[in-house]
Amino acid sequence: MASSEQRLPGLAAVTGAGGYVGSRLCAFLRRDGRRVLELHHREPGDSVDGAPVHRFRLEDGLESDLLAGAELLIHCAHDFRATRWSDIVEVNLEGSKRLFDAALAAGVPNVFFISTMSSFAGCRSDYGRVKLAIEQEALKRKLIVIRPGLVFGPQPGGMLGGLCRALARSRFLPLVGGGQDQYLVHEEDLARLILAAAEHGADRLPRPVTAASEQPLTLRRILHILARARNRRVTLVPVPWRAAWLALRSAEIVGLHPSFRSDSVISLMHQDPDPDFAMTRVLGVSLRELTAEAIS
Repeated sequence: MASSEQRLPGLAAVTGAGGYVGSRLCAFLRRDGRRVLELHHREPGDSVDGAPVHRFRLEDGLESDLLAGAELLIHCAHDFRATRWSDIVEVNLEGSKRLFDAALAAGVPNVFFISTMSSFAGCRSDYGRVKLAIEQEALKRKLIVIRPGLVFGPQPGGMLGGLCRALARSRFLPLVGGGQDQYLVHEEDLARLILAAAEHGADRLPRPVTAASEQPLTLRRILHILARARNRRVTLVPVPWRAAWLALRSAEIVGLHPSFRSDSVISLMHQDPDPDFAMTRVLGVSLRELTAEAIS
């Protein structure tokens, strides 16, 4: 384990740095004056801004020496390629356990697992279930678990990014369900929450930290806000969620890769009925709500 005298100040490692959330966290950390080690599936070398990049895949693991001197590890990576439960567990759960142990062996003092609000006791999606299992492994090791809601920003990715792209193509959008509450977090607020949690330490955060505004929005309301931000008119076409799930699942079974996964429909329709914001309030970070101005 590296001593505090040996530790290089400000070094932060981020897995999944090539994804939407990971890339936004990397950018925020650099603006905060930190050096960032990007860990993702691209070939080793430099990122577009010259930051070091190391090839990392969950199934391959990571040598603890690579993390020596890091003050912060944020684990965002998730492999969506696996569809069978046994494969999802082998890659994501077992890979995360190996990563956590490598970070602890390297003496990284602040290790974060970026989970999801789709992870909670009784969740139904495979994504939420495996994230919940990883959370338990992280908490067992006294690491910090963050559960973000839907992440948004000026150029959103993930589900909101997909909805924005759909808006650009057509004014008619399917409304799957539509009445379920969704919780959201701005990408910069998520980063500030993580740094605040690092200052508090894992001992004071024994449960997952919900990273989202406590004011939920329905999917219908979210779509109207996205349309207004893009100066687009939108007509929502209600679609039964089971029909949407069946169509997507059928496409996946025959080897197609739709932009929206069937498992995501399960997550969307079965949200945590009672999110826990207790740890979030401990941190005292103000989390803005989704508005058209915030993503314009």
